[in-house]
Amino acid sequence: MAPPSQAATGKRKKQQKPAKSLAVKSTNPVSKKTHKQKKPRPPAEQDQTNDAAAAAGEPAGGGVLLSAALPPARQLEFLLRSFERAAKMRLSPLELGAYSEGCMVQLAEGASQDVESFGDHVKGAFGATWKGELCEGKLVEGSIDAGSPALLVISLGALRSLELLRGLKMFTRGCRSVKLFAKHMKVEEQVTLLKDRVNIACGTPSRIKKLIDMEALSLSRLKLVVLDMQRDPKSFNLFTLPQVSNEFWDLYKGYLDEKVRGGDTRICFYGAISEKDASKVLTPAE
Repeated sequence: MAPPSQAATGKRKKQQKPAKSLAVKSTNPVSKKTHKQKKPRPPAEQDQTNDAAAAAGEPAGGGVLLSAALPPARQLEFLLRSFERAAKMRLSPLELGAYSEGCMVQLAEGASQDVESFGDHVKGAFGATWKGELCEGKLVEGSIDAGSPALLVISLGALRSLELLRGLKMFTRGCRSVKLFAKHMKVEEQVTLLKDRVNIACGTPSRIKKLIDMEALSLSRLKLVVLDMQRDPKSFNLFTLPQVSNEFWDLYKGYLDEKVRGGDTRICFYGAISEKDASKVLTPAE
């Protein structure tokens, strides 16, 4: 027997309303055409695809490069809305007015945001002062205090911190970087390292905050904070991974927010977040 027609059943399909769009340039656009489902690619072919994406400046898994795809004002919105969501409160118009979009770093669109390119991005963010801020190795009384980095890189874990530090080797010949994470590193050992000049420090939120609480790590000359937004295998990032996210926002609220509002320190997002995570936080563009 032939199936009843739509007219006979009186049922009609509901038309879906078009979704509002965020002013985000995705690095993984979806075609409007409908294609047949393809078979999964062999691992070797997938690796080649990922390599090609990296060469083109795109994250292998797609996503949104906040520092390149968004103007500073929208980056600042993402930072503050994420802060509000984590703290479960709303900033007042007066509080919001204390922030300037100049505290956000804009990276070049189309440039890779990987370990190999990290040093070049950092050099560009510091501008003409990069050599004096990141390469000099001597303490200067009244100007350069011990344990006071100019660059602080915050990541999900120890292994990722080590990866990013490899991308900063161009700066560390005269003044070595300091690793600020718990894995295989004792607090006492890190306190000792912070008694000398430090230009670059990289680590996890919990250990960074602990060392600031102990007054071993100083933020007196902190110019740039890089927030590594690389996603883990489960697609969590610094802002969404349980516990680590809480530790980061404790650090941000307790120590970094004041310096960002004061204009002393700038924030740079590095790496791509998922389009879903961007949509959850950012208001639709008008």
